[in-house]
Amino acid sequence: MKALQGKTGWMLLLALAIAFPLITPNSYYLTVMTLAFIYALATLGLNLITGYTGQLNLAHGGFMAIGAYTLGILTVDHQVPFWLAFALAGVVCMVLGYVVGVVSLRLKGHYFSIFTMCIGYIIYLLIEKWESLTHGTVGLIGIPVPASIGPVAFDSVQAQYYLVLCFLAIGTFLMHRIVTSLLGRSFMAVRNSDALAEALGINLMRTKVLSFVLSVGYAGFAGALYAGQVRFLGPDIARTDLTFDMVMSMLVGGIGTIFGPLLGAVLVPWVTQSLQFMQDYRMLVFGPVLILLIIFFPDGIAGSYLKKQARKAAAARRGKLAQSAPAPAPVQTPTTRAGADHA
Repeated sequence: MKALQGKTGWMLLLALAIAFPLITPNSYYLTVMTLAFIYALATLGLNLITGYTGQLNLAHGGFMAIGAYTLGILTVDHQVPFWLAFALAGVVCMVLGYVVGVVSLRLKGHYFSIFTMCIGYIIYLLIEKWESLTHGTVGLIGIPVPASIGPVAFDSVQAQYYLVLCFLAIGTFLMHRIVTSLLGRSFMAVRNSDALAEALGINLMRTKVLSFVLSVGYAGFAGALYAGQVRFLGPDIARTDLTFDMVMSMLVGGIGTIFGPLLGAVLVPWVTQSLQFMQDYRMLVFGPVLILLIIFFPDGIAGSYLKKQARKAAAARRGKLAQSAPAPAPVQTPTTRAGADHA
């Protein structure tokens, strides 16, 4: 794990991801990894509002569905070019996210989470019942693959894998820049204490809404990539199960870290796929494993490791300060002074 810290570690992970299609035995595993990368991109957005700003948004999967349906409706029903529809998918999610955020972020804690869960369910009902727009339970069929960029076509599984990987790399880089900037410090200040953040001059509502808008923007772009990958959409994509899967990915990897959600979003689909042979009984194995993981790694795999390293670094700094501090002068008691005078 230590080797994964810093730029060298990230470059190593990127090199492994680039080499994955060359070592995978068939296209099925490549498809699973492509979908895992799409979910990882959406989970990065959820981690921004939940892990860095401290607001659990349970409508995140619904916004991913909005991004997917925006691209699907524009390309299938209105013949809008793919990349224009892709950009509009993110914009639509961010605009709706602003409206929902202004209303919902006036609530705090569990009330905010419950409100957003209701928003997610409303999104699901609208997709299912608004047949003239979303095609209802019939779904959207024939969504085109991503359009070519110059001589590069994306009509193969391998090409789509590299396209999604490219967006995930860009999204991860941008997220790292956000959370390490002054804006990211403001998000974390709000997470730690509303009162303290306000005392520091941070506009609470504006900061929370901005975090919400950025997070659902990630969900919208991830949904658009998902639509171009599977090429069929139904109302099930808007179910709250998807949001809870993202929350589970954050718990497994580590909330409030960059690497944690990526690790969890890639690890969880592979574990569930490996237990497919057990069909409905696979949760009997996966459930206890998740419980044990939370017990022994309460901050997630990456989060627990980073906390351990931070404690070691703090102990090392204290040790260095103790060694460099001058030795205290001996304290002379009355008996010591009397003996000195007698001598």
